[in-house]
Amino acid sequence: MTSTPQPSNAFPFPTLSPAGFPLRIGLFGIGLDAYWPQFEGLRERLEEYIQTLENRMQRPGVEIVNLGMIDTPEKAMAAGHRFRQADVDLIFLYVTTYALSSTVLPVVRRAKVPVIVLNLSPEPAIDYARFNALGDRTRMTGEWLAYCSACPVPEIASVFKRAGIPFHQITGMLHDDPPARKEIDDWIDAARVAHVMAHNRLGLMGNYYGGMLDIYSNLTLHAAIFGGHIEMVEVDRLSALRREVTDREAGERVALFHETFEVQADCEPAELERAARTSVALDRLVGELKLGSLAYYYKGTGNPWNEDTMSSVILGNSLLTARGIPVAGEYEVKNVQAMKILDTFGVGGSFTEYYAMDFRDDVVLMGHDGPGHIAIAEGRTKVRPLYVYHGKVGRGLSVEMSVRQGPVTLLSVVETAGGTIQLLTAEAESVPGPILEIGNTNSRYRFPIGARRFVEDWNRHGPAHHCAVGIGHIASKIRKLGELMGVEVVQVC
Repeated sequence: MTSTPQPSNAFPFPTLSPAGFPLRIGLFGIGLDAYWPQFEGLRERLEEYIQTLENRMQRPGVEIVNLGMIDTPEKAMAAGHRFRQADVDLIFLYVTTYALSSTVLPVVRRAKVPVIVLNLSPEPAIDYARFNALGDRTRMTGEWLAYCSACPVPEIASVFKRAGIPFHQITGMLHDDPPARKEIDDWIDAARVAHVMAHNRLGLMGNYYGGMLDIYSNLTLHAAIFGGHIEMVEVDRLSALRREVTDREAGERVALFHETFEVQADCEPAELERAARTSVALDRLVGELKLGSLAYYYKGTGNPWNEDTMSSVILGNSLLTARGIPVAGEYEVKNVQAMKILDTFGVGGSFTEYYAMDFRDDVVLMGHDGPGHIAIAEGRTKVRPLYVYHGKVGRGLSVEMSVRQGPVTLLSVVETAGGTIQLLTAEAESVPGPILEIGNTNSRYRFPIGARRFVEDWNRHGPAHHCAVGIGHIASKIRKLGELMGVEVVQVC
């Protein structure tokens, strides 16, 4: 496991691809073999473009499968087999010059993964004066063909459409084009998130909070859309692990609490030790089951061991959430999926819901009791004692934090009336101002469409009352994730 983040605003590197299953990105360029004997150096020049692109795509946790120049139907057929054998998750098709669509269709048809068509010119424009001064029309034609990436894209698009193959386009320049480069990076990030979700092990411990009809989830639907594995976890197992925690381990975890959190003076040592034993046990549970996320709720009424365990999980679950293993209370399956998505994008993903509306400042107060994503907190997270867990059994320690001020993105995983999954998102700002100092996570969010309209527009789509919040504006990446998974994405602002 990775170490617990230090109490600063530094966010840990987002979750990489699952061990043993790297994200594989396919890359190939297309050209026309008839050109090579006609135009000296053209093929080598275009192959350099493909290599430049591969170099830019390299990053930790990602393998690039570069098949180079595909310039005949025979090579295209072989490329389709090679991509399928390599188990690529996404293909970038780099249109280097004019090429026949017969060098494209066999590749993508057999690979059966999403494809991004790259229409990237090597420069902003042809140097017309130098071009026309070449004086040799053969050389001039070869030079033009090096800039001819846009020419076959309609042909490729027509064939994809008629073959029923979804595709996406990036149009721009190979060099010095930040928007085009960002689009490529965003697609790779979205593919990595889809890949992590497909291999994630989601633990479900306990049962639903009774009466919250909006949070009841179709687990088969989640497995079908997101992939991964859902592990049913017994609370008794966590309680048993907790009984094995030594005094030394508990003391070390209490020291970590003081290092990580701003522990308030009214927190009793006995409560800190109780939370520490549960935190150590949670780490062991997650390690034994190889969990990447967890949703839980359990009263433990009538069973003192389980009640003691489940009333002392908040600090440990906050530490887990901060290191890339998001934990959602109230057995909120949909929301822990949203939290995992945001966390894998590298922006956090803290559990939240409406707290109140502030019409004077035109903001919505949002937060939640239970664990928070302390790695995206504004300053250090406070630990406070709660003598009543409102609406729940027990008492103990809780965390109080606000999400870091600046741009934020909200995400809700919605189960629709039509029996499918929808991603609902909004971009906002986390703004300074008074919060409710009640030992919960809570923040003030300002929306570009205003608080009134945001609340009505968001509610109109029928999400559960919980959602996840992360730092930064990443709705464009969420839309790409939806495209890759075949899931509708709705952005309200």
